[in-house]
Amino acid sequence: MTVHFIGAGPGAADLITVRGRDLLARCPVCLYAGSIVPQEMLDWCSPGTRLIDTAPMSLDEIEAEYVRAHDAGEDVARLHSGDLSIWSAVAEQMRRLDRCGIPYTLTPGVPAFAAAAAALGRELTIPGVNQSVVLTRLGGRASPMPEGETLAAFAASGATLAIHLAIHALDRVVHELLPHYGADCPVAIVARASWPNETFILGSLGTIQASFDPAIERTAIIFVGNGLGAQDFRESSLYDPDYQRRFRGRDGL
Repeated sequence: MTVHFIGAGPGAADLITVRGRDLLARCPVCLYAGSIVPQEMLDWCSPGTRLIDTAPMSLDEIEAEYVRAHDAGEDVARLHSGDLSIWSAVAEQMRRLDRCGIPYTLTPGVPAFAAAAAALGRELTIPGVNQSVVLTRLGGRASPMPEGETLAAFAASGATLAIHLAIHALDRVVHELLPHYGADCPVAIVARASWPNETFILGSLGTIQASFDPAIERTAIIFVGNGLGAQDFRESSLYDPDYQRRFRGRDGL
């Protein structure tokens, strides 16, 4: 018996990986985050799969389901939204499984920031403008931010920021970033990327609050950075005809 943690991706049912889809079809038990994983995702499960919505459950109750499945010899598909590597609450579950001696695997998913960038039709790293993306969030009741991990500290680098779980505090985001990026710095808010009701708002640090739709909540990412609006930038050397690389076989260059 194994617990298979699966990144469900940002929302669209067909953005799950092939490996994740196959695990869903194979496991007789599926625990899923019903508040943020679309119901259509469960269509990949086989008929008769025991489906358990973890949205109202405590960690103790989730652990009890793992133990129950372990005792019955049933593999578990544990479906989380987005990717498992960030803000997934998988670490504490793995720690408990280690204590119980229950094996597990991790299957990554498409992260929300990647789906949001696709919705915008933007590459987040632009030659000569920015080559770093910072994934961050604001502190909340569930998990405060460690000392030093502040928007101002990240903004000092000039990198593109992908700010999660912060749409409720857009005014604070703007206030903290204005001194570092300036009022003209592009901002893009993407809500529910890849869902049927996906939406986005474009603006700048100086205008985004006036353009904001208060109906947007929770599943939104705020992008801030000069690369978002870059048009007149140099092309990458990667495909330059004079750029020698081992796959080209152009020994004379």
